[in-house]
Parts: sequence; C-alpha cells; structure tokens
Amino acid sequence: MKAYRLARKPYANSLSGKGAALKGARWNSVGVEIIYTASNRSLAMAEVGVHLTAATVPDDYMMVTIDIPDDLEIQQVLAASLPDGWNVFPYSTATQSIGDDFILNNRVPVLKVSSAVVQGDFNLLLNPYHPAFKEITIEQTERFPFDSRMFH
Repeated sequence: MKAYRLARKPYANSLSGKGAALKGARWNSVGVEIIYTASNRSLAMAEVGVHLTAATVPDDYMMVTIDIPDDLEIQQVLAASLPDGWNVFPYSTATQSIGDDFILNNRVPVLKVSSAVVQGDFNLLLNPYHPAFKEITIEQTERFPFDSRMFH
C-alpha cells in the first residue's frame, strides 16, 4: 500500500513523529510522536493546504511516497465510532486520546482514520515505535509546488 506525505525539504527524507509531538494535532497530544500520512496525494495536499494562505506557502514542499507492506496489520477507526465534533477545529481531546492510545498500546504499526478535511478519504497514522515500523520505507520524494490558484 502507498501512503503520501507533504513535507518541507529538510524533513522529506526521514519518517519522524517529532514534529507532530511538538504541538500536538488532531490525533496526538503534545509529546506523543506519530507520523501523519494520507491515502492519496490530493488528500496529503488538502491536509497541509488548510493550514496555509497565499502569503505563507513555502516553495520547498516535497511529496513523499511511502511504501507500507501489504502484510502489515492496520487498525481502522470507523467514523461511526467517533464522538460528535471529532472533525472540528480546534482539535478534540477525544481524538487525541485515540491516537495517543494507538502509540502507547503499540499493538499495530498503522492506524487508519477518517480525514476531517476531505470527507470519505482516510489518513494513515504511523507508529514509529512499533517493531514493524522498520518495514515502512520512503519510496520516492519529489518537488511539489502548490498551484497558486488554490489560495485565491
């Protein structure tokens, strides 16, 4: 299975949850390392794009293609099981608890969750502490300029 991640050039050649741990996000609390990826390129772009404006778009984004071996176990969180308001901003501590538990329980390397940005699409959260994480690899990185029309 392929997963995708938009990353600034200095961070594109490694898979680390350190950035997510600095501020926390929808699926992790501050201090919890988790790696956010998307199930397709356009979702990866949308997930990053919602945080940008025309004035703040860096020109060094890279699209990272990640290979997740098909035999790795993936746990899925069904949207129907999520609490009301799970997709609002600011983030809910309820969704952060789900991601934190995924990391702390360390049972599977990948957690499939619904995207809050694109209904019907999925993010794939990676656990850098799971023993099978070493099998997840970066397949390719390529420059990814945002189309300027997105921010008009």
